[in-house]
Amino acid sequence: MKKSSPRQSENFPSVIIFDIDGVLVGTKKTYLLTVLQVVKHFTGKRVTMRELHEWKNRPGYNDDWKLSHAWVNSLGANVSFEDVRAKFLELYWGKNHQGNVRFEEWLLPKPALRRLSQRAQLAVFTGRVLDELDYTFDRFRVRPYFDPVITVEKVTEGKPSPEGLYKILDGRDPASALYLGDNVDDALAAQSANVPFVGILPPRSDEFRQRSTRLKDLRALDILGHIKELEVWLRVRGRRE
Repeated sequence: MKKSSPRQSENFPSVIIFDIDGVLVGTKKTYLLTVLQVVKHFTGKRVTMRELHEWKNRPGYNDDWKLSHAWVNSLGANVSFEDVRAKFLELYWGKNHQGNVRFEEWLLPKPALRRLSQRAQLAVFTGRVLDELDYTFDRFRVRPYFDPVITVEKVTEGKPSPEGLYKILDGRDPASALYLGDNVDDALAAQSANVPFVGILPPRSDEFRQRSTRLKDLRALDILGHIKELEVWLRVRGRRE
């Protein structure tokens, strides 16, 4: 797909920045399931998705490898970070990509993605490593829509550091951007960079119950139940301004 210059309008963000997991890609059966399996493998304890979201509600646990390691050892195990990471990758990828990654789901329909790209620059700031993001972009054929793409390899500090947002802004007014994320570290990064932030949390979910108030406390403009609601939200916002 040939990348065209976005058509700007006064009340529309010049750049829309997306987190990946929980925003553009469903993770309940991929990353989140893998965390639960890793904890059970090393501790023998069956932990729950609700407990996982309690961890996600704390600053500093955007990285699922880091979260898994901290959780495993908090339950009395004495396991190295490298051992936890290795088991996580084994379960996530599986043999011939038949691990949990096969359940990955792209959440933003292509027509909506195309329309947004015609009005704004679309960028990514994610806690993923590049290999994992490359697999997703190639599988769902969405790579041409996003530039720049900031993964953990491209920053010296991960979220909640705003470094990735600064790289994307490249000197532009932070108020001209919009960042969409699903966790506390996303909101903290946006707050530090003075970038307007919108949370994405499924309604009637553990994520919403545990995190929506916290995200609003961190100056989220709104909480959307699904990324598919973004276009309507932007239209309504534009009419109000």
